[in-house]
Amino acid sequence: MEKFKKYIKELFESGEIEGFLGIRKNGLHPVPHLFTPEHPEELETLTIPDVRYPMTEILLTIVRKYPDKKLGIMVRGCDERALNELVKNQKILPELIKHIGIACSADLAASCRCAQPYPEEIHYGEKVAPVEDRSDIEAIDTMPQEERFDYWMSEFSKCIKCYGCRNICSMCFCDQCTLEDNDLIATGQAPPAIPIFHLIRAFHMAGRCIDCGLCEEACPAHIPLRTLYRKVRESMSGFLGYVSGTEGGEKDPLEFLGSEGYMVPSKIDEK
Repeated sequence: MEKFKKYIKELFESGEIEGFLGIRKNGLHPVPHLFTPEHPEELETLTIPDVRYPMTEILLTIVRKYPDKKLGIMVRGCDERALNELVKNQKILPELIKHIGIACSADLAASCRCAQPYPEEIHYGEKVAPVEDRSDIEAIDTMPQEERFDYWMSEFSKCIKCYGCRNICSMCFCDQCTLEDNDLIATGQAPPAIPIFHLIRAFHMAGRCIDCGLCEEACPAHIPLRTLYRKVRESMSGFLGYVSGTEGGEKDPLEFLGSEGYMVPSKIDEK
């Protein structure tokens, strides 16, 4: 850990970064914190616990306030996938963001059932074996169609419309949220009309979800949101050949339908 702290300090001293979004010990609780070169002594509180936070969502908030700052961010495998999508969607400039990679422990990888529990470059920790587990999807896929419909309608009926799934999601970066459009989702109504609220969000997650699972962790009603989004993510890969979270290439094909004012790619114009 001391070696890792020294590395961050050297990045400050060289001017390579002007801030580092990591996790610090605050009493007994590890919490996200923006470390700065003006307060190098705070690095003594830097910690890397087996807990996860929506680091890239927090980064977006900082970037919006300080768009020209060079920032480092502690990234696990899921965080790096999120950053890749944010770059594709022009929400961050890659030259201003330095990935400081953290490999997840075997226990955390198993808990998250993570197929990529480490980033491309690791500055702390060691690679552990990926966990390939589709048992949640397979269990539902084996149900007859009517039973699957009843299952999801029952799960969606638990929703209290707290927006926890949206608020914790690094991929919910639209300037105007469809889930707050009164023509689609009636305001002042809780629970929301079933199943439109979750179908709209599932459609938006189809080409964005990076399978971090934080939405399901945040849901107070314990709706299996990750299972739903993993399924639509797989469908995007199978039908359109797009895997969200991968580095480089074009953004989500569904974005070219007109949402957010994205332009149609030139290669489509040429057909």
